Amino acid sequence: MATLYSKIREDLLGKIKDGTYKEGDLLPTEAQLAELYGVSRPTVRQALQTLSDEGFVERRRRRGTVVHIPTSGQYYHHELRSFVDEMRDIGKTVTTNVIVFHRCPASKEAAEALDIAPGEEVYKLVRLRYLDGEPRFFLETYIPCALYPGLDAYDFNNTSLYYAMSQCGSPVFSARSQMQAVLANGAVAPLLDVEEGAPILRYRQVSRTEANQIVEFTWSYYTGTLMLEELIPSHLVK
Repeated sequence: MATLYSKIREDLLGKIKDGTYKEGDLLPTEAQLAELYGVSRPTVRQALQTLSDEGFVERRRRRGTVVHIPTSGQYYHHELRSFVDEMRDIGKTVTTNVIVFHRCPASKEAAEALDIAPGEEVYKLVRLRYLDGEPRFFLETYIPCALYPGLDAYDFNNTSLYYAMSQCGSPVFSARSQMQAVLANGAVAPLLDVEEGAPILRYRQVSRTEANQIVEFTWSYYTGTLMLEELIPSHLVK
């Protein structure tokens, strides 16, 4: 027999898919949904968390629950491992080149993804990663400075970002990444040593602590001859 929260999840998902709730729409509050469905708020909360884990909504402190429809239909939620370990498992050697690492005001896009106020200070970390000496991964990452005051003491040419975040007191517990096939633009193509307009993979990733606080927003671009199943685990690793 279906549980109460799963029935609510199915009903809300149906309304997202049929366009009743569109991309960027705010869902009713937990209290409103509890009254609508005649259930307790914890039951509604469980249904919303399931939809969040599946990638159909994002729960934000300042705005509420926002509809976020997967463009590729694929979301991955794995145990977090080191990127180097993942690649070592398939016989690859990984090196990292930090292009940019500084503090800056959050852009509107980064602030919305991180659920912080626009202009709040964030770390901007831009890296190019090489597999066996070939450029394969371009990553642009934003992290709230307020949560990681000592993060700029680390050298991310040689240190895992998630390791450093754990040492600063707020370890990443889960990450959700949305995959899309795109064409390399004029900024990314030279870094990945491909022709402008060449097909590459792009991921939009949001990572959270165990308390469900958003702590990382990353755009990642991947190219090369790696099989897709080899890339899926690595999209989580910093």
